Amino acid sequence: MSDEKDLELDEFNSNQTQMDESPILSESDIEDTSRPQAASDLEAVYDIPVKVSAILGRSDIKVNKLLKLGRGAIIELDRRVGEAIDIYVNDKLVARGEVVVVNDKLGITMTEIVKNS
Repeated sequence: MSDEKDLELDEFNSNQTQMDESPILSESDIEDTSRPQAASDLEAVYDIPVKVSAILGRSDIKVNKLLKLGRGAIIELDRRVGEAIDIYVNDKLVARGEVVVVNDKLGITMTEIVKNS
């Protein structure tokens, strides 16, 4: 009986030794993909043009009515004053925001990023 226990312990000890000899990886050996990339890593995409659109609202109108519109005509949109506008990048909704005036020019401030699924 004691021989069996000794044999089992010997096997355990030899397995433990093999485990201890295996290399241990440090954090620097493991690539961390959760960290944000540095701005210099993105330089390749800086010159790619994108189309940005800010949609104040939409309206359906027949061509004959459109042709009758003159200077100062008002077209009713599907949004109310103060509602967020949609911001599209390359025809994909990415954010919502508000219209602002900066140095007598219209601008957009983003108030919400839209998560696309």
